[in-house]
Amino acid sequence: MRALLLCAGLGTRLRPLTRVRAKAAVPVDGEPLVRRVIAWLESAGIRDLVVNLHHRPESVAAVVGDGSDLGVRVRYSWEQPVLGSAGGPRRALPLLTEGDTARPFLLVNGDTLTDVDVEALLREHTRSGALVTMALIPNPRPDKYGGVLLDEDGAVTGFTRRGMPGPSFHFIGVQAAQADAFASLTDGVAVESVGALYPELMRARPRSVRGFVSTASFQDIGTPADLLQTSLALAALDGRAGRPGHGERVTMAPDARVVRSLLWDDVAVGAGAHVHECILADGVTIPPGSTFARCAIVDDDGTPPDVHQYIRDGLFVAPLDP
Repeated sequence: MRALLLCAGLGTRLRPLTRVRAKAAVPVDGEPLVRRVIAWLESAGIRDLVVNLHHRPESVAAVVGDGSDLGVRVRYSWEQPVLGSAGGPRRALPLLTEGDTARPFLLVNGDTLTDVDVEALLREHTRSGALVTMALIPNPRPDKYGGVLLDEDGAVTGFTRRGMPGPSFHFIGVQAAQADAFASLTDGVAVESVGALYPELMRARPRSVRGFVSTASFQDIGTPADLLQTSLALAALDGRAGRPGHGERVTMAPDARVVRSLLWDDVAVGAGAHVHECILADGVTIPPGSTFARCAIVDDDGTPPDVHQYIRDGLFVAPLDP
């Protein structure tokens, strides 16, 4: 069994942090997100992986390598330009199938944490003969997430935008698929799945896109605030309440105060500085005596700040609660 980890996205909602790393390489409680996803797949017996790359590809390759230290084989599918959630799998088909187009594979978002039962998902996918089977949970926040609509037999009948009334299901970033679902696409052409390909499949081959409803856990890492909240929750589960994991080569002055914050690699916090519920990206230096609260901070690279963002002491600061 092979899986494609979708790691090519721009991570727009996670800016400014994704100016430094691809979203999949962002640390969650001190561990890059993509490594957490790979470890979960390895525990489920999925050890032959393809990772697609576009934005800040070096940041993903640096933390994944060939996958051997995680007990898996990793190969890369490069995209220039970015090809979307359907165009990406189309580009990766030769690596995923290696000529065996009848064998299903997994598509896994590289930025989602879940514990969905992969074996049960694959059993249902095989039983139904679907082209695509999406792992779903009851939509926890219709105001925040778009929805997936199912008929009584589990076939996908449509998709809703966030804020739409009525019951729906939430896609948690894992799906089983057949090569035939993507074979009609032209390699190198950007195509989205939910926005274009899947509705076309549903019209051309009714009941070929299906849902697998479960009670799996799901952690969203959509925004910097989500990232901090999830990291704090994972630290608490590990007996480190309020003390999430830090990166490498972090230095803090003895009288600096860092509370409930995420520090990436090569971060320095100066004497007397106070940092509360912040995310400090790679290479950030907090000046002595300064105070920051509830913000994501990267080095200023000349990018003009948006509304609510600002430049201070050579740092680009984005409030978590604008």
